Parts: sequence; C-alpha cells; structure tokens
Amino acid sequence: MFVDSHCHLDRVDLTRYAGDFDQLIQATRAAGVGRMLCVAIDLEHYPAMRRLVDPYPEIVVSVGVHPNEMSGAEPTLDQLVTLADDPRVVAIGETGLDCYRGTADLDAQRQRLRVHVAAARQVGKPLIIHTRDAGEETLRILREEGAEAVGGVLHCFTESWEIAKAGMDLGFSISFSGIITFKSAGDLREVARRVPLDRLLIETDSPYLAPVPHRGKPNEPKHVTHVADAIAALRGMERETIAAVTRANYLELFGIAPEVSGPAS
Repeated sequence: MFVDSHCHLDRVDLTRYAGDFDQLIQATRAAGVGRMLCVAIDLEHYPAMRRLVDPYPEIVVSVGVHPNEMSGAEPTLDQLVTLADDPRVVAIGETGLDCYRGTADLDAQRQRLRVHVAAARQVGKPLIIHTRDAGEETLRILREEGAEAVGGVLHCFTESWEIAKAGMDLGFSISFSGIITFKSAGDLREVARRVPLDRLLIETDSPYLAPVPHRGKPNEPKHVTHVADAIAALRGMERETIAAVTRANYLELFGIAPEVSGPAS
C-alpha cells in the first residue's frame, strides 16, 4: 500500500470525477494508495477541508498557514493549539519560509514560522516544513525555536544534500514529490538516492507538481506511485519496498495506528 504524505485534497480538480469527491477517493484506493495526509494552507478554508475528509478514516490532516498566504487571518498560538486538539490532526503546518517570489514579507514569514514551532512543541505534534530558496534560514529558525523536540518533515524537498543532512540532524524526514521525475532534477535525484531509508517519505503535493508522465496536468494522490517508481529506480530497489518503507516512516512520524477502520485497513 502506498502513502501520499502531503496533498491538498480540497483543491484537487474533480472534473474527471464529475465533481464527486468520493469517486476521487475510490480511484485513489484502486491505485493502491491507502493513506493520505491532507495539509492545511490557511485557516479560512480549514473547516470545510476538515469536513470534506471526515468520512474517510485513511485521511488525516494538519493545521497551519502556508508562508505565501498573506491575505487571510494570521494564525495565533492559541488558535493552532486549539485546532490541533483533534485526533485527526497529526501535524502542524505547512509552515516555513519561501523567498522564491521575493522577500518583501519575509519578516512576517519568520514570525509565523516561530508561532507554528511553538504550537507544535506545545501539542507535541511534528511540523510540516515548506522551504523554497530559504533552506539555511529555515533551519536556523528551527534550531533557535527548538524544533528538534518534535521533528517533522521537509516536504517537497528541492534543496541540496547539505540542507537535507542538516534537516535530518534536527530530526526531520525528507519527502520527495513528482519533481524528481523532471529532466531538470538531476541534482535532486542524487539527494533522493542518498537519504537514509528510515528518513524517506513520498508525496504528490496534489494538485500541484504532477510527475512525469502527467506533468502539466492536474495532480492527484494516485500519482504518488510514479514518485515511488522513480526512487526505486534510483536506488535499485523494488517499488513494493519503497512503498513499505515510506508507509512505515509515515505511520511512525505522525503517530498513526497501523490499522484504520474501513476500506483502508
């Protein structure tokens, strides 16, 4: 069974499923993907997202505000802690730093990241970290705020081996998306080859970053199998081994019971 450790199910294009979310989930199960972590981006859409996934025991969620989301409410420590008091919330985030589009709001991003780390430490749940063109500074803040107490994952990883190693030294896992299937991602594939198996995760980041052969089209969780195939080829391993390893890592990191009630057990 495959696991998609990072997706945004409330944003996936349902056109091919006649607008029916349940059909998406059935197609995902049929492809052998039996676990998903639906990651929050903001607070405004969080309640609807939480309701959407509630009937599906194989889907857990996170709570947080993405570093690029500056138009909505700023999360407070109390809000994050309160929302995280829910057994389906297994992580805080996604949070982090993103300098790809500039640094005009970087001070606000830094403060937001610190609030998320404080919330994660208070509730004892891991962090989901987004970092783009800001790896060293992201790690600096994680160190300053004591993020190693809870650990987490550097998701959709695109940085260097040095950043990956420093993140792992802080207790973070490294998650790879469909980007590793892109022709331009040779250096990233080398990082994926070197990450220890016990720190390895896979994801789609749906509906974004569809892997080859679906690049340029809407992404969805069932395409995580292509990420697994790419990593298996890099490491000379069977896809089933990558599926089993990343599933075990996912369950351990997020404190999820191996079995769930319903079809995903």
